[in-house]
Amino acid sequence: MAKTHILAIDQGTTSTRSIVFDASAKRVASAQTEFAQHYPAPGWVEHDPEDIWRDVLATAREAIAESGVGAEAIAGIGITNQRETTLVWDRATGKPIHNAIVWQDRRTADTCARLKAEGAEGDVRARTGLLLDPYFSGTKLAWILDHVDGARARAEAGELAFGTVDSFLLWRLTGGTVHATDVTNASRTLLWNIREGCWDEQMCRLLDVPMALLPQVHDNAHVFGHTADGLFDAPIPIAGIAGDQQAALFGQACFARGMAKSTYGTGCFMLLNTGAEAIASENRLLTTPAYRLDGRTTYALEGSIFVAGAAIKWLRDGIGVITHASQTDDLATQVPDSHGVYMIPAFVGLGAPHWDPDARAAIFGLTLGATQAHLARAALEAVGYQTMDLVEAMVADGSARPATMRVDGGMAANDWLCGFLTDLLEVPVERPDDLETTARGAAFHAGLATGVWSGLDELERLWSREHCFEPKMTAEARAPLIAGWRDALRRTLA
Repeated sequence: MAKTHILAIDQGTTSTRSIVFDASAKRVASAQTEFAQHYPAPGWVEHDPEDIWRDVLATAREAIAESGVGAEAIAGIGITNQRETTLVWDRATGKPIHNAIVWQDRRTADTCARLKAEGAEGDVRARTGLLLDPYFSGTKLAWILDHVDGARARAEAGELAFGTVDSFLLWRLTGGTVHATDVTNASRTLLWNIREGCWDEQMCRLLDVPMALLPQVHDNAHVFGHTADGLFDAPIPIAGIAGDQQAALFGQACFARGMAKSTYGTGCFMLLNTGAEAIASENRLLTTPAYRLDGRTTYALEGSIFVAGAAIKWLRDGIGVITHASQTDDLATQVPDSHGVYMIPAFVGLGAPHWDPDARAAIFGLTLGATQAHLARAALEAVGYQTMDLVEAMVADGSARPATMRVDGGMAANDWLCGFLTDLLEVPVERPDDLETTARGAAFHAGLATGVWSGLDELERLWSREHCFEPKMTAEARAPLIAGWRDALRRTLA
């Protein structure tokens, strides 16, 4: 049977989905399931790795079965994953020694503050393109080694393995025979030198991480290994891996320098392709590999917003303002404005360009006239304002304002939000015909490695637009909205 299909595994922060794509990059089958979040202390967020593995295997099998093509027709598996989430497991048994510490977790804020006070951040930025923030994997990894009995000694003896979610899944999928990752996930650990393209010994010493823990690092489109016997009806190559935001950039076909995408899921992440140049941001953005193909790295500037869809989830699950996330579109259109209500969604601190791990969420401008519609609208508007802040930071770093903004992720289905984005950014907002661009990006990598697609030109032709939103708001209407946002932000940061 011709191997013309790709299985993409998209392991996210709150759910796991598996999607089968055909050779025209169309979805033919999918399966998805949510899993539990664990909050053992304020600011701490964990996942049970066994939940993740169970759901990956179950959704992958379900998607293949639903596709009707069978494992024999799957040319390769592409993996994309929540980045920075940190796991350590026993090399002999494959059993994790602690829950996964999630990217949102802030338990290492004091460690980061101490390292900053010692003057380490300049060197960290020069080597890794990142900032000293508990968002990244390195300090989480050191925390596990210091808080699990015997872990550090076992790590130094080579008995343990570290990985982000992709690496853990690769280990499990290959029956414990492959310990590897890709350059995009490696670059989010605080341990990878983005300019020299290797694990950085000085960073490992700074964070007290034994290098014996670290996986091999490969291109994004690469045959990492094959699935172990018994997992599927036939062995399948694992042929592509990319962190979720870089996968979305790739899935949006943002291959040219200056192209940008913004993904709206649990958080919001904007990436701007900077080509072969790793631009050092002066405005507290991240410099990150976008993808590496045939040993050549393409870089991006990234702005990371920790809370986007998570604020809508809080409205639903935390305070019961809505019963379904989709209600926010209708509620936002029921009122002519936000009634002066602003939400600063710093539930787990503020990301770019502020990087304040101690900031906490706040709602400003409440009066007795404020309703649930105003709260829903303020939560959506906060996503737009934060995206605007990222674009302004990129422009301040010397980048041209993107000609268009390509959007994806679950929240991009919200027409009102897309309309507000285009008005704030003053550029057209393009929504693709398939919002699952993260999974599509992982599929693209796997398809390149296995010959399903020939190159970037073919992938670019596979991208298509479902709708383009054009700016309509006047400058006079926009200015006071932005002023109100900046005032609320100032009060939060103060």
